[in-house]
Amino acid sequence: MSLDHYVTLGRSGLRVSPLCLGAMTFGEDWSIGASVEESCRVLDRYRELGGNFIDTANGYSHGHSEKIIGDHLGRHASLRHQMVIATKFFASMRTGDPNAGGAGRKNIVWACDESLRRLQTDYIDLYWMHCWDHHTPIEETLRALDDLVSAGKVRHIGFSDTPAWKTAQAQMLAALHHWEPLIALQLEYSLLERTIEGEFFPMVREFGLGITPWSPLRSGLLSGKYRRDDHQNKSGRQAMGMNNVDERSLDIIEAVVAVAEEIGSTPARVALSWVCRQAEVTSPIIGARTLAQLEDNVQCLDLALGDEHLARLSDLTRPVLSFPHPFLAHSAGFRNGGTTINGEKGMLSPLALPVGKESY
Repeated sequence: MSLDHYVTLGRSGLRVSPLCLGAMTFGEDWSIGASVEESCRVLDRYRELGGNFIDTANGYSHGHSEKIIGDHLGRHASLRHQMVIATKFFASMRTGDPNAGGAGRKNIVWACDESLRRLQTDYIDLYWMHCWDHHTPIEETLRALDDLVSAGKVRHIGFSDTPAWKTAQAQMLAALHHWEPLIALQLEYSLLERTIEGEFFPMVREFGLGITPWSPLRSGLLSGKYRRDDHQNKSGRQAMGMNNVDERSLDIIEAVVAVAEEIGSTPARVALSWVCRQAEVTSPIIGARTLAQLEDNVQCLDLALGDEHLARLSDLTRPVLSFPHPFLAHSAGFRNGGTTINGEKGMLSPLALPVGKESY
């Protein structure tokens, strides 16, 4: 597979690359990103390889990430229309202004216009709510987004880092009022963070939503650069952001490295390939600060992990899901007349009652 093996995002006709280029590292304003020149080289190489999906946000590098994309692509109509540009609203962009952030109508409309200005375009392909605003009714947010779509400033909408129950509520309200529906979710997902499998995976299957996972390498922990020795070294641990890495995480990192060595690949490709193989995932977001990182990450699309390697990584990283998942797993045998699960007899449910028997 290659970057030009396009897939549709959610229940929409929007065609995107199987890997999305994350632009949070565009600009050096946060001291963690790449220079303007390197950012443009990464962007050009991604395009040359067939990539068409870029993700940014108004708050990334205080708006500089959007401006880099606008300066390089937005001002050129022929290039701009070939790309799917996604950005986000929520971050407060004016100190001291209570309405310059969040998901209220006033901020959404202003933030959209500001993003359009920085991106040097007249429309945004996918506009994300960066996270849930506890202080704003979701109806207000949805109606404002629907108005932006009607005005032609936004093509599609999605939610990032919003609870599953709130997302389900929003999608049902959109259907009820004939507002623009969500087509995708942006959530953290990797071999080190699989908890979204509990509530989000069943939800996206039900609603036909796409998932574009952020941090599929868990901030570089799954790239193979960081090992158990780094974790034991205090100064190295602080420098690499490994303060909160536990023994289980280190075991997972070592397993990814071992699989990579066995198949002659790199840990980053292995970790990304595993994420891409999940049916609910549409387009993982890769954040490449250098051309070398981009080239390495993209090759995950050509990596064919064997069943044994997939099973090994999946079993080692399987999340412990909260209620009702343990109950649902236990009750899976009820339909077969109370079959044994883990050595225990399951209770009969109405579905398992023999035909002709009464229930009380």
